Amino acid sequence: MSKSKTKRVKGEKILITLITLLVIGNIFGPSFSMALLSKTNFEVEDLKKEISRQESKNESLEMKINELASLDNVEAIASTYGLEYNNSNIRVVTE
Repeated sequence: MSKSKTKRVKGEKILITLITLLVIGNIFGPSFSMALLSKTNFEVEDLKKEISRQESKNESLEMKINELASLDNVEAIASTYGLEYNNSNIRVVTE
């Protein structure tokens, strides 16, 4: 018996390599994309928590500003420095 060599058609090696890569890509591609999606979701949740914390700090600072700007506090500070309350000298600044 003689060994017969099969002749490869031009580009057959490239085609086999391409098919092999596609099969491997179909096996591992979805799990890679799901891992990437999961990582992104964790990052989004961390950012939401950070935003929530910052909003809480902002609310606290706004409350402190309102407390310091209250009429009672202004009168107390004015009397400490020997000033008197004069309503005609007050200007209201709005945003």
